[in-house]
Amino acid sequence: MSYDVTGATLRIMTHIPPPAVELQLLDAELHQLDARRAQLLHRRAWLLTALQSAWSAPVPPPLPAAPARREATAPGVQNLLLVLGGILLALAATAFTLVSWGNMGITGRALVLGAVTLAALGAPVALLRRGLRSTAESIAGIGLVLTVLDTYALHEVAFPDGDGVSFAAAASAVLAVVWTAYGIGTAALPRPAVSRTTAPASQTLLLPLPAALAVAQLPLFLWAIAAGGGPRTITAAVLLTAVIDMVVALRVTPKAVRAVAAGGAFGMEGWGVLAAGLISLDAAGPGAAARAAALFALAAAGAFGAAWLASGRGLRTSTAAAGGLFVVAALGGLLRAALPADWTVPGYLACGIALLALVRGRLPEPVRHGLGRASGIVQASAVLWTLPAVGVTLLGPATWLSRAWSGAPGDAREAAATDTFWPAHATTTPLILIAVAAVLALTVRAAEWRPRALTVALTLTWAAVLTLPTALQLPYNVGLLVHGGTVLALLVLRHRMATTLALVTSLGLACLALAAEPATLSVLASLTAVFAAAAWRGRLAPASAAASLGYATALACAVGASLDWQPQHIALLVLLVPLTAALLAARITAPATTKAVEITGAAAALIAIDLATAELPLLALVLALCGVIVAGTAIRPERRSLGYVAAALFVLAGWVRLGTWNVTDPEAYTLPVTVPALFVGALRRRRDPSATSWTAYGPGLTVTLAPSLLAAWTDPHWTRPLLLGTAALAVTLLGARHRLQAPLVLGGTTLALDALHELAPYLAQVVGALPRWAPPALAGLLLLALGATYEQRIRDARRVREVLGRMN
Repeated sequence: MSYDVTGATLRIMTHIPPPAVELQLLDAELHQLDARRAQLLHRRAWLLTALQSAWSAPVPPPLPAAPARREATAPGVQNLLLVLGGILLALAATAFTLVSWGNMGITGRALVLGAVTLAALGAPVALLRRGLRSTAESIAGIGLVLTVLDTYALHEVAFPDGDGVSFAAAASAVLAVVWTAYGIGTAALPRPAVSRTTAPASQTLLLPLPAALAVAQLPLFLWAIAAGGGPRTITAAVLLTAVIDMVVALRVTPKAVRAVAAGGAFGMEGWGVLAAGLISLDAAGPGAAARAAALFALAAAGAFGAAWLASGRGLRTSTAAAGGLFVVAALGGLLRAALPADWTVPGYLACGIALLALVRGRLPEPVRHGLGRASGIVQASAVLWTLPAVGVTLLGPATWLSRAWSGAPGDAREAAATDTFWPAHATTTPLILIAVAAVLALTVRAAEWRPRALTVALTLTWAAVLTLPTALQLPYNVGLLVHGGTVLALLVLRHRMATTLALVTSLGLACLALAAEPATLSVLASLTAVFAAAAWRGRLAPASAAASLGYATALACAVGASLDWQPQHIALLVLLVPLTAALLAARITAPATTKAVEITGAAAALIAIDLATAELPLLALVLALCGVIVAGTAIRPERRSLGYVAAALFVLAGWVRLGTWNVTDPEAYTLPVTVPALFVGALRRRRDPSATSWTAYGPGLTVTLAPSLLAAWTDPHWTRPLLLGTAALAVTLLGARHRLQAPLVLGGTTLALDALHELAPYLAQVVGALPRWAPPALAGLLLLALGATYEQRIRDARRVREVLGRMN
């Protein structure tokens, strides 16, 4: 920053300030010059340091360019090229064989194919000695393809009219042997000499042995077809091939061979088992069933052989389970051919249960575990087969809800399957369920599973008992007795699951009983008494008590309908249930049972109210009676809050009664609410002086003042506004007398709005008589007056706020 001395001198000469001011100016200029000089010296020192560092440090060489990232490895490129080359050569050889074969004589054909094949098979030997295994694999693949082409050429030349299937079977067997010998022979070659720094390369070809095993899947299958064998012979050939694959998979060492053998074993086994199952299902007699069983026996032999020879525990268990299922399929097929159709599933189930005898034998533990798993699968499948029949038995009776008292059906099956079909061959459903339940109850011994097994066994036994009348087409009354006896037996057990099943059974029994009037009345009365007795003992009293009251409600409706009462009259009979519930709840000590009883009673009261809506006078009576019941319940200390519900019911009853009398004045509806509300508020203020007036009196005053004010604004007469204004004035004076905020504010607001409504016509006349300039002038005068007395108004407002704040 520079200092202009000449300019300063001229300024001083033009206008000479006082000495003190001039001294200050000079000091300020000198301070700025010192600051600028220090800044420049600091910058100069930094530049010198930077230049010295640059002169002494060597110049770094330029960074080399980053090498391009390689997207493929050398072995990968090599293998890709070899595979593509092998594919192209194989395609070329195929085209030569199929297209150009006819242009050469027999000698030329033999010489060309023989030479090319020998070269393709011999080249890998030399390549392996040099350590070029990947190239040898590619050339060997070409050689294997050429051998296939050689067999095709041989058939076209030597056996043009022979059986193609037989030739294919023989050729596939020869190729499997040749390729196996070729793979074993290459593995026996001496290892190539390698340097110490070079890793020894394997000279074993990976392709011939897996390829030989893949071709070996065909001979037995093709020979069975060539021999004219039927489905059984072909299936046996497939299963035998699967057994051979299994042995190879468990005994050979190379991973590639084991993988191909395992895939062949599973694939052929699955194909063979599926075919054997279809053959067994189509068997028309014992002889055909026996031949199908022999196929399953062959499959089971392979599975059990794998279970004995395998090393892994999981594999041994799985194969043993498969073998057990094959045994069940074989024996069950024999029983199926000898028994009626209804006994097919029980026959298979019996064979599955019989497997459990082997589980307790001296077999290896994985095998025993697998057999147990197979037995469980058979039992679970049998239970799943029974589900349609069980579903019809449990859900079918619900259709009687829409056709109550239309007449008793002929038998239990007709009662359950009125609008649906009964599953075919389901007569033995109860036997299947009870057999599986017995197995679970008798065989499961493990402590952690024992309770679950018993619960499942109980459920299956329950389903068996319920389906017995429908399955055997027992009489309708017998079906009702069976359901009722089941309910009693389950309640005697005093078990949570048993009680749940008893409730489900009772619902089905009640629906079944709707078919006839006597059955409905007797069943509902019995269920009410039975569950009432069960509610007095045991820890499951809440559910039993609720069920008893629910069936009592249904019984009341049924009795009223039996007496030809109208729904509104039946509502009075239904009210006996909530009355009974209120009386019982006062004596029951268990909280859970008390709550269940009260909830069920409330539900019954709602049903009564719904029934009474057909006639308003009776609806008012029902609401009043419900209010009496709730008020009686509210006497108990822990149910004091129900007093509000009772008051609401009484108010609703009064409103309904007023509606029947065609009363339209709102005060008739609001005053019955206001008076009790103000009385309750006064009691609360007496007991709790800290309660505000808004809490004690606000709701009661609002209920009357607000509807009356709305009615007064639309009332053309003077009576209602006068009475409302008088009442609002009285409320305001009482609020001011007792210094209560809620009456003062609500009454004053209502009085002001009521007065505004009454003076509105006159104000309109005055405004219409004034000239147009008068309202703005009046507004201006008002603003001037307010501005002149602003402070006094603020002081008055604060005083009013303090007065209201001291009120309650």
